[in-house]
Amino acid sequence: MKVILLSDIKNVGKKDQVINASDGYARNFLFPKKLAVEANKENMAKLKARENSKQYKKSQDIEQAKKLAEKLSKTMIKIKVKVGESGKIFGGVSSKEIAEILKKEHNIEIDKKKVELKETIKVLGITIVKIKLYEGIYGKLKVDVIPE
Repeated sequence: MKVILLSDIKNVGKKDQVINASDGYARNFLFPKKLAVEANKENMAKLKARENSKQYKKSQDIEQAKKLAEKLSKTMIKIKVKVGESGKIFGGVSSKEIAEILKKEHNIEIDKKKVELKETIKVLGITIVKIKLYEGIYGKLKVDVIPE
């Protein structure tokens, strides 16, 4: 019997996957626990509509990420830091600070975890920072660290 899984089941399949299950397994386990529905015309149409909706949303998200990457490439933020007499920075500029300044000055909301810094910025001058916007789509932001 063909069934559509409504949730992930270990060693069976993933959500929205159409599988062949034995009649007994489907009727006695999957259906009573609401883990699957029969793959009839109506349920297959609903599945196809859900997949089309997901695909459309994904394409919209990719388009937004590309526009944001374009906007970020034209953006430069300035961060003032305390500097010692020898020109050495106290502390450093973290991804959290970069995300906060982007939100405050440019109204661009980015999660600090998406800002890819190997370590805090500890040098004066311009540094290019990669920001992950979507799977495989990155934006490059110029960060100018200036003395206070």
